Amino acid sequence: MATMVSFGVDSSRGPRTVSVAYERSGCGEPLLLLHGIGHHRQAWDPVLSALTAERDVVAVDLPGFGASPGLPDGVPYDLANVVPVLGAFCKSVGLDRPHVAGNSLGGLLALELGRKKLVRSVTALSPAGFWTKSERRYAFATLRAMRRGALSMPIPVIERLSRSAAGRAALTSTIYARPGRRSSGAVVAETIALREATGFHQTLDVGRSVTFTDDVPGLPVTVAWGSRDRLLLRRQGIRAKHTIPGARLIRLPGCGHVPMNDDPALVARVVLDTSRR
Repeated sequence: MATMVSFGVDSSRGPRTVSVAYERSGCGEPLLLLHGIGHHRQAWDPVLSALTAERDVVAVDLPGFGASPGLPDGVPYDLANVVPVLGAFCKSVGLDRPHVAGNSLGGLLALELGRKKLVRSVTALSPAGFWTKSERRYAFATLRAMRRGALSMPIPVIERLSRSAAGRAALTSTIYARPGRRSSGAVVAETIALREATGFHQTLDVGRSVTFTDDVPGLPVTVAWGSRDRLLLRRQGIRAKHTIPGARLIRLPGCGHVPMNDDPALVARVVLDTSRR
C-alpha cells in the first residue's frame, strides 16, 4: 500500500504544499526510483525484490501520476519545479542524498538531481532529453496516441484484452519488448494510470523545450538503453554519452523502453552496480 506525504516546497510561483504517494521497503543505503510519463511507481515492481535485498528502496508516484495528486494550480511541470519537489520529498521522508534510478521522464529527473548534487549516484534508463526535434515529435505523438487509445477503451475492454498475450501486446508493446511477461493485473493498472494521469498534458507541454545539455560531474552515472526501445531510439544513448563523458553507457539487449519488465535481473544488476561505484 502507498503512503501519502505532504510537505512545503518553494516553487517558481512561491511557497506551495505538495503531496506525493510512495512505497518504501528493504534496508541499506537509500535508493529512489522514478517512473516515466503516464506510468506509476509499479513500473519498478519486477526489480523490487532484487533491489530491496541491498537497498532501502523508495518508489514514488511523480506529481500528477499514479496515486499522487497534481502540482498546485499554476505550477508548471518543468525541471525547475519538479526537481525541488523531489528534493523536498527526500527531506520529508528522511532520505539523505539517495542513489536514484529513473526511466524515461524519471531518467531525465534523475540526471537533473545528479547535476544538482542531490543524490549519490544516477542510473538513467532510456532518459528523455537527448532527442532531436523530429525524434521528440515522434515520441510525443506516440505518447498522445497511447493516451487516446487508453481513454477510448472502456475498462471492461481493457480487462478482456489483458487476459491474452496478444491483448497485452496490443496495449503495451510500445513500451515493452516482451509484453507477454507483464501480468494481466499490471497491464490493467498501468493502462488506467495512463488514462487518469492528471499531469500528462502539462508534462508534455513543458517537454517541448527540454534538452539535457549539461554534464553530471563528480558522481557515478550510468545511462542504459534497451536495444528494442521503440519510443526513444537507442542512438540517443550516444548523445547522452557525449553530453556526460564520465557516464557508463550500457546496452540492454532485448529490452524495450521500460526495461524493468523485459529483463528484471539485468536492470537490477545495472542499478546496484552503479550504486556500488
